Amino acid sequence: MSEVTRSVIAPRPETLSGRTVVMSGGSRGIGLAIALELAKHGANIVLLSKTDTPHATLEGTIHTAVEQINAAGGQGLAVVGDVRVDADVQRVVDTAVETFGGIDIVINNASAINLAPTDKLDMKRYDLMADINVRGTFLLSKTALPHLRASQHGHILTLSPPLNLDPKWAGAHLGYTMAKYGMSLTTLGLAEELRGDGIGVNSLWPATLIDTAAIRNLPGGMEMIKGARSAQIVADAALSILASEPASVSGNFFTDEQVLAAGGLNDFSAYAIDPEHELEEDIFLS
Repeated sequence: MSEVTRSVIAPRPETLSGRTVVMSGGSRGIGLAIALELAKHGANIVLLSKTDTPHATLEGTIHTAVEQINAAGGQGLAVVGDVRVDADVQRVVDTAVETFGGIDIVINNASAINLAPTDKLDMKRYDLMADINVRGTFLLSKTALPHLRASQHGHILTLSPPLNLDPKWAGAHLGYTMAKYGMSLTTLGLAEELRGDGIGVNSLWPATLIDTAAIRNLPGGMEMIKGARSAQIVADAALSILASEPASVSGNFFTDEQVLAAGGLNDFSAYAIDPEHELEEDIFLS
């Protein structure tokens, strides 16, 4: 991250009071942590998620997320739907505008992951990643654009990694890498396309493994999270980006550490799940 970028991350969380956020996913994990942090500062949070009923092993639904958002001080709204379906995406945008009068922030959080090598990745799972990660990010951003242009605080934040053409990432899990990099290319392209509109378009990615229910439920997951940080570090970084002046912060591929360091924080130990355990770097950064 350049020194110029460091100088323009100047968050004013009070600017989020009454701002309306549309987020894909967000029923649990990093997305929910971000939603709750923005809610603490008075934002309206409209979630688009399929998780209408409890999962067999993962805690939380879109409805329990909205309850937590309301308890945190924001106004939550659940729109049950699928980011892969055009009509559902249009519906969440229309609902946000009808309920709160506009849209100020879009967070592309929904994502599918499968780290299988090419010959083991069936095309159904490939299509799922491509449709949710790439198409969903493009579609939600595109559909909300007229309202972001009308906002005085328009931001798009996508949870995707820095673009890195080191062959090891494509070689490690080609299908997933293409899907996540497609999200990042959307950031790259929209930041340039919307530069004259004053809309901030950025990506955010954790520097380390993050403790989520999905990780905990993996084989060996309870051991893995000893090297993880809490999702709060990503939430705090997202707040800093989204509470900054949009026109001054755009076209960046931030890590959570970079954003918080720009605000003067250099000791991240409070976020560690097990401070005595060595941290696991994220798969796109190690």
